[in-house]
Amino acid sequence: MRFASFTALVAALLLAACSQAEPEVVVSLPPLSDERFTEVPVEPAPVEISKAAAKTRDALIHEATRGSLRGLAEIAARNPDFKSNVGGQSHDRFWDLLRRTGVDPNRKLRELFEQPAGLREIDGQRWYVWPDLAAKDAADLIPEKLTFQDRRRLEDLIREDGIARIRAGEGYPGMRTAISEDGTWIYFVLGQDGEE
Repeated sequence: MRFASFTALVAALLLAACSQAEPEVVVSLPPLSDERFTEVPVEPAPVEISKAAAKTRDALIHEATRGSLRGLAEIAARNPDFKSNVGGQSHDRFWDLLRRTGVDPNRKLRELFEQPAGLREIDGQRWYVWPDLAAKDAADLIPEKLTFQDRRRLEDLIREDGIARIRAGEGYPGMRTAISEDGTWIYFVLGQDGEE
């Protein structure tokens, strides 16, 4: 009997609590413009690279398609400040070492040139950077600041560990390459050491 009276008391309290609920407030919103739903998103204009940079890019693609590390090294040798590694080895030896460890520089370079180009100004010079995401400042690379398409590309290019590095304040940590406006091949690097 005690259990029945206890149950009746709980039911009465619940009924009383429900009956004292605050009234629902309905706020009417202003009507939305139909134009907002029919506008096509505007993509940023693609970067137009200079003729000299396009000529160098085409020469690099030619050598990379041939599989010629020596041909790539000859183009790199035209710039005494060209960067590809930090070990001090010749560029073709370093790239050969990469290839033997499973990273084919020829294929990677072709893949980079399939991405859109970005633009950076370094010491008054215009550099075209592939992929375009590598041309962004670290603060602008945080995934939440990117479009959904760029966020997906960033994840595909540098994976979760690369995104964690960006969130820690680093710049683009993936493989990238750059050609200056005058056609000089500036770098082809794995990590963060191309623009210092």
